[in-house]
Amino acid sequence: MLFMHLCKLVFKILTLPLQIAELVGLYSLYKRVFPFLVYKITFTYNSKMNEHKRELFRSLDKFRPSNGALRILEVGCGSGANFEHYPTGCKVICTDPNPHFQDYLQKNMAKNDHLVYDKFVVASGEDLRAVPDDSVDVVVGTLVLCSVHDIRLVLKEAQRVLRSGGAFFFLEHVASDPSTWTFFFQNVLQPIWYYFGDGCETTRTTWEHIEKAGFSQLNLRHIQAPVTFIIKPHIVGYAIK
Repeated sequence: MLFMHLCKLVFKILTLPLQIAELVGLYSLYKRVFPFLVYKITFTYNSKMNEHKRELFRSLDKFRPSNGALRILEVGCGSGANFEHYPTGCKVICTDPNPHFQDYLQKNMAKNDHLVYDKFVVASGEDLRAVPDDSVDVVVGTLVLCSVHDIRLVLKEAQRVLRSGGAFFFLEHVASDPSTWTFFFQNVLQPIWYYFGDGCETTRTTWEHIEKAGFSQLNLRHIQAPVTFIIKPHIVGYAIK
């Protein structure tokens, strides 16, 4: 454990230029580039995770109301990587704190014209005031809880906007078992990963927050995703309000 912390300190020292860039505001320039990188990486991630996503979103229809279309709010929608898995006719509201995702989001909207797009709101997951209480059937968050500032607040907001009986769908990379080398490298490389991942953290035990959030039912599985080793541990499932 001491060796791990020493290694992490070395990498933290290496990020000093990035820390300074963040302090003086230069790091904000990276937020313009980040959506392009995510858009490109999405193709690879989706191809590897296609079966897991298909299985997860197959359950969306369980929450379709009897008197209308399924209303989905996607938090941290990024470039719209999940749209292809949503059922035809869904009404989708997209939110993301980074406004520079909008161009790439529109590209995926054009490709997925089986959906009805309501609006794109520039907002963090912790503050969804633009979305009324009890107004959506499903909230979706994939690869989002790794980079939000406060997981508890995001889950609280998801519960607020969900109708009674609605569900929060999630797919997230999480911390590995502490006995593994993956856990070691997640911690050691985290200082660099944070900056190149625009605030992404590999060491979060996100499942604990979801378990404690007060949902009435929870369907959660731990999986080993077919992706790069540092983010291989994932959780997938949905929680019902």
